[in-house]
Amino acid sequence: MVKVQIALLAALVAVLAAVEAGERGVPAPPPRRAHPQSTEGITSIPGILVGHFTLKERPTGCTVILAQPAATGAVDVRGGAPGTREISLLAPEASIEKVDAIVLAGGSAFGLDAASGVMRFLSEKGIGYETSAGVVPIVPAAILFDLAVGGRPEIRPDASCGYEAARQAKSGPVEEGSVGAGAGATVGKLLGVGRAMKGGVGTAAFTVNDLIVAALVVVNANGSVIDPRNAKPIAGVRHEKKQTLEDPFALVRRGVASSGPARENTTIGVVATNARLTKPQALKIVEMAHDGLARTIVPSHSPSDGDTLFALATGELTHDVNVGAVGALAAEAVAEAVVRAVRAAQGLPGYPAASEIR
Repeated sequence: MVKVQIALLAALVAVLAAVEAGERGVPAPPPRRAHPQSTEGITSIPGILVGHFTLKERPTGCTVILAQPAATGAVDVRGGAPGTREISLLAPEASIEKVDAIVLAGGSAFGLDAASGVMRFLSEKGIGYETSAGVVPIVPAAILFDLAVGGRPEIRPDASCGYEAARQAKSGPVEEGSVGAGAGATVGKLLGVGRAMKGGVGTAAFTVNDLIVAALVVVNANGSVIDPRNAKPIAGVRHEKKQTLEDPFALVRRGVASSGPARENTTIGVVATNARLTKPQALKIVEMAHDGLARTIVPSHSPSDGDTLFALATGELTHDVNVGAVGALAAEAVAEAVVRAVRAAQGLPGYPAASEIR
């Protein structure tokens, strides 16, 4: 009872403060929100674990998604400037079906080394594809470009980063925003980095009866992020003279081409489900999931982006599912994760967060 009274009193004080501010002609301050944000998201799927490791010396890091046990995997690359590892074996015709982990990392191509650390971690635990000489962990990876953020580009994720992220991987709430692979992520570089903003990592999940479909996305886009419900920008290209956002659709219709560094972007992520899927079905799911990027990032899949999404199907459900319905939910989960990523991000010098823009 006392707690309820205290909560009511706090709410009344907030209302009176807002009224007083309005009477003085001063806008009431926006509500304070704790950072970083977190939600269960992709870890709501049993067997999916997530670990972040963020470097202290520069805003960069890696994010590891473990599948225990291994899950059916697929990948779809839509951007023109991808950086990836071990994606050929995810093709439907390739003989390997199961994936032990996915690595998402900053550091451009250097960051692909993080996957070696994850392989070492899994190998020590005897997890991987069985061969006559022991297990070989199957760990595809994708990277984003963040070397220009925070100075000291020689600092980037390596094998030790991947090992630590894998060691810290767990179920439960996933930290979002400026952590792991999202630590140095930025968005809205269409008119140069001087008008860009902070990106990050986000996750979301949807449950329909016993089916779970989820996504984790790291947003480092050349374009701007919009709210798919109203098509208004949330984070992206800032106005040249005031703290507002440019209309990304107007920029596209003016034929604006990127004046920022080419091929230094990329949105990468994982969609996952507890459904039982074949590799071709998992591929169709992840193909549909890219619609979530198109709904929230304007423009997306450009020559300057390396947009890559992986799929993981744990097969916990024993009954067949409607693949089209799973794909549609995957696109929704990706869109929600993108929006959450930029809303949870914390600003860096020169790269304000969405919470700092009116």
